[in-house]
Amino acid sequence: MNKKTVKDIDLKGKKVFVRCDFNVPMDENKVITDNRRIVAALPTIKYLLENDCKIILASHLGRPKGEFKPEFSLAPVAKEISRLLGKEVTLAKDVIGEDAKTKAENLKAGEIMLLENVRFHKEETDNDAGFAKELASMAEIYVNDAFGAAHRAHASTAGVAEYLPSVSGFLIEKELNFLGNTISNPERPFVAILGGAKVSDKIGVIDSLIEKVDTLMIGGGMAYTFFKAQGYNVGNSLCEPDKVDLALEAMKKAKEKGVKLILPIDTKIGKEFKPDTESKTVAWTEIPDGWEGFDIGEKTIEMFKEELKGAKTVIWNGPVGLFEFEQFAIGTNTVAKVLSELEGATTIIGGGDSAAAVEKAGLASKMTHISTGGGASLEFLEGKKLPGIECLLDK
Repeated sequence: MNKKTVKDIDLKGKKVFVRCDFNVPMDENKVITDNRRIVAALPTIKYLLENDCKIILASHLGRPKGEFKPEFSLAPVAKEISRLLGKEVTLAKDVIGEDAKTKAENLKAGEIMLLENVRFHKEETDNDAGFAKELASMAEIYVNDAFGAAHRAHASTAGVAEYLPSVSGFLIEKELNFLGNTISNPERPFVAILGGAKVSDKIGVIDSLIEKVDTLMIGGGMAYTFFKAQGYNVGNSLCEPDKVDLALEAMKKAKEKGVKLILPIDTKIGKEFKPDTESKTVAWTEIPDGWEGFDIGEKTIEMFKEELKGAKTVIWNGPVGLFEFEQFAIGTNTVAKVLSELEGATTIIGGGDSAAAVEKAGLASKMTHISTGGGASLEFLEGKKLPGIECLLDK
């Protein structure tokens, strides 16, 4: 997608409204536990500072559902950006109220302010034109760098673009490059690994990737729907009986396209959904009643490793097991380790839980690209148009 970026527009000394994705996890003391999304926004912010811009940052946090709730305040975010930049970031007390307007009005070149949580207004998620216009009235240029929210047609992600010249930041440019260009013109062999809980969440991605990849590997909860589709018992495993037709259709389509579709051949099962449950490994055709599949088994792990050996482009979306529980994290951790050791390959992690798994394994720095958007990266891979990107100026 050829969209204009901050480098394609004259920004010198301009007042710029930047939509970021600062929807970061915090503990009960409001301490940020993972600042990756804030760090990802820094290159764009620093570039604007170098160009003497007056910077107005905006983001959502959590789901306050259109009302002011102090627990969803962006105060900890303002503090963290200030720490990372070594420069004060002022937090407005509101979004389009008197405090925000006054602070925006008085901004000087090289100064940064952060609006309060845009979702304190119901009009944000409604993509209300009046609200979008109020946001836009504070600035001269709109920069969208919130890839994680680009699949939402909200006032601050898409609506603002109706009133201001609109370009992408470096993060969105990077996401479009890896999730778009690299996957459209991959170096082969091109392997996709899909995990996660449900076939229904990923069927669009499966369809889209079958058109592009050489090999498609399936793990996680969604594998059991594929087992069920072939007439096998899945015990208490995660399964969508109403989606077996989709699974069969995907298998048929892969065969027609000459794509190698790899399903687990064994699975690690547990008695109960708890970390220390009794567990054992069985063939995928032999899951007993009362047991639940929680990870891929040793034979599948070896098969996946073998398959990934010569890969030149790999995209991974969704863990292949219940990686939150140590005894069922072996499959996911092994996939992460194998990808981190692939020489000369482009490895793309599609956000969400797979990004969390790679981070947890301490291997994030070894991947070529980790997407910051779970839902957005899935929709983009499906080939859907993302409102927060469609609204930006074309090159």
